[in-house]
Amino acid sequence: MLYESTRGKYRRVSSAEAIKLGISPDGGLFVPCENVVIDKDTLRAMVGLEYTDLAYLILKEYLDDYTEEEIRECIRLAYNTKNFDSPVIAPVRRLTDSLYILELWHGPTCAFKDLALQILPHLLTKAADKTGEKATIVILVATSGDTGKAALEGFKNVPGNRIIVFYPERGVSEVQKLQMITQEGNNVDVVAVQGNFDDAQSGVKNIFADESFNEELQKSNFRLSSANSINWGRLVPQIVYYFSAYLDLAAKNAIAPGDKINFVVPTGNFGNILAAYYAMDMGLPVNKLICAANTNNVLTDFIRTGTYNRSRSFVKTISPSMDILISSNLERLLYHITGRDHARVCQWMADLNRTGCYQVDEQTNNKIQEIFWSDYADDKETIEMIGLIYQRYGYIMDTHTAVGMKVYEKYAAATGDITKTVIASTASPFKFNESVVRAILGDAAVRGRDELSLLQVLSSTSGLDIPAGLRDLDRKPSLHKKIAAKEKMAEVVKKILLG
Repeated sequence: MLYESTRGKYRRVSSAEAIKLGISPDGGLFVPCENVVIDKDTLRAMVGLEYTDLAYLILKEYLDDYTEEEIRECIRLAYNTKNFDSPVIAPVRRLTDSLYILELWHGPTCAFKDLALQILPHLLTKAADKTGEKATIVILVATSGDTGKAALEGFKNVPGNRIIVFYPERGVSEVQKLQMITQEGNNVDVVAVQGNFDDAQSGVKNIFADESFNEELQKSNFRLSSANSINWGRLVPQIVYYFSAYLDLAAKNAIAPGDKINFVVPTGNFGNILAAYYAMDMGLPVNKLICAANTNNVLTDFIRTGTYNRSRSFVKTISPSMDILISSNLERLLYHITGRDHARVCQWMADLNRTGCYQVDEQTNNKIQEIFWSDYADDKETIEMIGLIYQRYGYIMDTHTAVGMKVYEKYAAATGDITKTVIASTASPFKFNESVVRAILGDAAVRGRDELSLLQVLSSTSGLDIPAGLRDLDRKPSLHKKIAAKEKMAEVVKKILLG
């Protein structure tokens, strides 16, 4: 399996090379050159498999330059009871006979990013070996809150790697910030950016695109790579849990193999729902992919109209990991939907860079709407949904999952579709405890309390233990205090690496 750039101006590469590079030197994203197909008989045979065995069957199709032993070792190091507090890794919870929750937050940082970022460092280390890379791999990450900590946790102390995480100074929750600035490791750096997530993400992309800067680093034996979902090695492991959810329902006789289901995915950067699209493209029986946005609803507008317009007010919400106006992974979808049309993708991305907006043609928009449906939920709706689900089912969900739940409610009302549906739960409710406690106990319960004290309140109310990765954050020393203007991010990288 070879990989090509969505921009079409770079040579085809192996999966190891794609993972090592992270982003194509022409500014595009690497995508597989061939489609992978899982037929109905194979899908039926997968029912009942352990998550680790399922992961192998999916990953080997895309990473065929890795040996079976290499892939299985990466899986073993990532998906185990040391890293995940659930032996099934990504459990599915039943709310009703037609509605289920896919819990993706049982890893060390309590967010769905762990499903990919516990395995990516091992894939990347082997990629460097396989391609004869002698330089230190420097992972650059822009985070809206969860990717940063998950990447830091995955890459800490990994030989041959350095990691630098940029986060928006005032764009993450207090818990998310504390998780990052207290991160231990002899190869990690964390930097606050004076701007929002899009500023941080654009800054990282600009660093990758700066040829002279990259040449300077390579002379000093450093090579840049990425742990954001622009890296194929970050995206491909996420395909696994959509198969896992489907097969879990089949194993419980909630569906018969071959029955179609819906997936609802709260998303900002379009990576998580794009993994669902790849699963569907492989043959997973999916009826509709429901894209759930918050008030920064650029994706909803795009799916409905075919116009992508980032030139709008940026809103800080209680679902901060989705506070994004530049959805990088959408480029991959456009590439596939247009039949791998490099020219159109290049034109749209050039328009976005130049004017902040692009418009796809009617045929492309119609194809997207055949697969995707989208709406958004504001903060008020999100809070109300958390409270409603707690009252109705005794189930506590975080703000991002509640966005997904509210959007599903809107979808069902608009379409009348009664297809069984799985909602991707992307973070533990403990990560966004202030909003969750307010939703289920009222304003008085949060008055005068900070997020750390509210962890205990939520634990007492829910009967659930505070996740290990969130305990005692206030007792850990603050190890990272760097701040960068959004225009100075490259200078900060240079100072960290070259002194």
